[in-house]
Amino acid sequence: MSFERIGVVGSGIMGSGVAEVAASTGATVIVCSRTTERADAVLVTIDRSLARQVEKGKLDVEVAAAIRARVSVTTQLKDLRESDFVMETVVEDLAVKLELFATLNTVVDPTTVLATCTSTLPVIDLAMQVTRPERVCGVHFFNPVTTMTLVEVVRPISASDETIAAATEFVRACNKEPIEVKDQAGFIVNALLFPYLNNAVRLLEQGVATKEGIDAAMKGGCGFPMGPFALLDLVGLDTSLSILDALYAEYADANYAPVPLLRRMVSAGQLGRKSGAGFYQYQK
Repeated sequence: MSFERIGVVGSGIMGSGVAEVAASTGATVIVCSRTTERADAVLVTIDRSLARQVEKGKLDVEVAAAIRARVSVTTQLKDLRESDFVMETVVEDLAVKLELFATLNTVVDPTTVLATCTSTLPVIDLAMQVTRPERVCGVHFFNPVTTMTLVEVVRPISASDETIAAATEFVRACNKEPIEVKDQAGFIVNALLFPYLNNAVRLLEQGVATKEGIDAAMKGGCGFPMGPFALLDLVGLDTSLSILDALYAEYADANYAPVPLLRRMVSAGQLGRKSGAGFYQYQK
């Protein structure tokens, strides 16, 4: 199965990234956002991304222009009606995603494949919101979408082989590496990554070392490209807290119980790069 018409729901950094790589497959892409301003911002983000790639010699001008021409935006979910494949990239909140999938079920054709970009939440819960749950799967891209090569293709127990095969082929067409995983909280990457990040915050809270020292230790001692606090700021402290809450709810493992400092920083609006301040300060 090939996807010629792709819908993307969500206008954040993930939504714009997925829209860009989806358009690179030759498909027509329409991005749905809640407001005209946010929808227009998606196009600006894609324009900047493509311009950077042209400047670095990664894309020809003509190829970049063709990719951009295949992307349009809307504020109406009904405009996704003709899509072969719809990918949601909205906030990592189960209630929000459940409502969205229930709405999509009334909008798109029953043959449309519906995918979620959730990094932790149960895909089966979303699948149960639609008439044909066998058409639902997870397609978890990583940020930044345009440069990260890994994609976790998540198989809930309801998904058909045809749906997983189609999603896997889509990922390959995006020039990414698909890895099929079971529908289990955290999948592979976050199930391993977030105990590490959470315990880094615990070390900071206990006064074992400064955040700068811990970041330097993990870069220099483990060869990581980024320390845990810089990574938390990049992911977003609110997103990280939601992921840890979901992991703890599923496993009841102390390693997944969010360190109080992390929860307090989120309450204070210190969310990382997106807010201008997290463990480090950033220019907005």
